[in-house]
Amino acid sequence: MDIINWQSILESLLFAAGDEGLTIKHVAEVLEVEELKAGEIIEELKRVYETDTNRGIMIVQLAGTYQLATKKENATYLKRLVDSPNTSTLSQAALETLAIIAYNQPITRVEIEEIRGVKTERPLHTLMSKALIKEVGRAEGPGRAYLYGTTKEFLDYFGLKNIEELPALPDRVEEEFVQEEADLFFEKFQEKMHS
Repeated sequence: MDIINWQSILESLLFAAGDEGLTIKHVAEVLEVEELKAGEIIEELKRVYETDTNRGIMIVQLAGTYQLATKKENATYLKRLVDSPNTSTLSQAALETLAIIAYNQPITRVEIEEIRGVKTERPLHTLMSKALIKEVGRAEGPGRAYLYGTTKEFLDYFGLKNIEELPALPDRVEEEFVQEEADLFFEKFQEKMHS
């Protein structure tokens, strides 16, 4: 009979869920166990993190969800990482998200995710922390989602007077052309970030 390593699976699930975290109900559904059993698995893994001083992460419960977080004892080193000049570059995901916002603003996170086809919570957080985007209002309708737009810092990075100076998107899009344009855009952006 196979032994299921629940802690390993839960760790993977929490890592994949990122900042959104998981509720006990969601964990139970994915693991196909009762909520009581899911709670026990979460508590077991939580204890492992708390008692093993060699681990740098822990499980926290925020707003009814469980998520992975870094241990407070390592805050000094995390601050150095954030302040390090090597961390000033943006990931491909952040660059794609920035381009979508620049050309479609104001835009909600859900609309960005529909275009990209993947979650954009982290890229949005990164772009906001670098002051390249900001919340510019709320959408009409249920939930009143935040609308995102670019900032003055975004314009400064690209040497633009206003958003209308962005290069026009082609009417007829050929995949090879789009990839070349995207590569050029990202290359110029990375140069600006390093200078």
